[in-house]
Amino acid sequence: MLVSQIPSSSSRCSLLHFKPRCFFSSSSSSSSVLKVSPWHGLHAWRESPLNENRKWGPNGPEPEPEPKFRDSPFGQASSLAELGSVVLSTSDPLAKSHLSHMAYSIWRRHNLPLGLAEPPPRPARPEKPELVSPKEIPAPKNSGLPLNAYMLHNLAHVELNAIDLAWDTVVRFSPYSDILGEGFFADFAHVADDESRHFSWCSQRLAELGFNFSFPTRYGDMAAHNLLWRECEKSSDNVAARLAVIPLVQEARGLDAGPRLVQKLVGFGDNRTSKIVARIADEEVAHVAVGVYWFASVCQKMDCAPDSTFKDLLKEYNVELKGPFNYKAREEAGIPRHWYDASSTSNQDQKNEDGNKNQLSAVYERLTSIIAMESENSSLTRPPE
Repeated sequence: MLVSQIPSSSSRCSLLHFKPRCFFSSSSSSSSVLKVSPWHGLHAWRESPLNENRKWGPNGPEPEPEPKFRDSPFGQASSLAELGSVVLSTSDPLAKSHLSHMAYSIWRRHNLPLGLAEPPPRPARPEKPELVSPKEIPAPKNSGLPLNAYMLHNLAHVELNAIDLAWDTVVRFSPYSDILGEGFFADFAHVADDESRHFSWCSQRLAELGFNFSFPTRYGDMAAHNLLWRECEKSSDNVAARLAVIPLVQEARGLDAGPRLVQKLVGFGDNRTSKIVARIADEEVAHVAVGVYWFASVCQKMDCAPDSTFKDLLKEYNVELKGPFNYKAREEAGIPRHWYDASSTSNQDQKNEDGNKNQLSAVYERLTSIIAMESENSSLTRPPE
């Protein structure tokens, strides 16, 4: 739930505690709110038709027949939030992936309401993979998997978590639809659909690699960490923090890591997997852009500056920003560089300082010139002694 906003004495906005009543109307604005340029493809992404390309064919993504269920897996669910809650409560990874797509498709095709629902305390998980601390994740040489399968397993784990992260955002904040607007929930349900497609590609490719290497390979064959969900739990009571921590930090890291992962796979000789990863990395730009858009929107409603609010939230929630950064992809997604790059802020501060010095110097020279002119005029108009 959301708790109340308490501005600090320095009048910067703290979003750790706020209630819906702290929101201003959607038309409110302030000179303190910095405008953020949205991703140029955001409108087209929102208006795109349902993507049925859940299989990776010889030439890339292609449609896959929907799985047949004897009975409706959604029971009496009749709203987006209720459908999302069912997805979160599903433990089998492939079933979760399929249901995520079905939930989003049903909502769009039948124009169902947003509705209300309670998310489970944590998403249902399969028995495998075993969840351990990041330090306990085996190195590639100790994992029992070839390098490409090792990297793909890690990516599959990220994508499965991303399905739950997006649906949890939809379900958890559904009581505040009148404040956030239906577009917020439509965007994150769309993100959940994309992530389920990504997991489907990863799972399919893992099975193919197992066949190629003469041993079974599937998601769950290697231990994984629970870092992503832990970050999600931190922000369970704060929509602004959720947007800052998940899309703007966790998903943005995917933009940073994607090109490096593609290069490693090409170097390993696995061009098919490298193409899957490259496509996933390309589509993640939309997800980060959605986070930027709604984070800026929330800040505007709260009359807060997005840049300082973002930095304050990361400090409050003890979230670390790690490079190297993919500046090009981050810029495309709409994240201003000075939000996350300290060196950029330092350079900007130095430019501002230099600019202020130049302005002061110009003012000083102008004043000196005026004083000199006044002295000259005074001497010319003074009567002779």
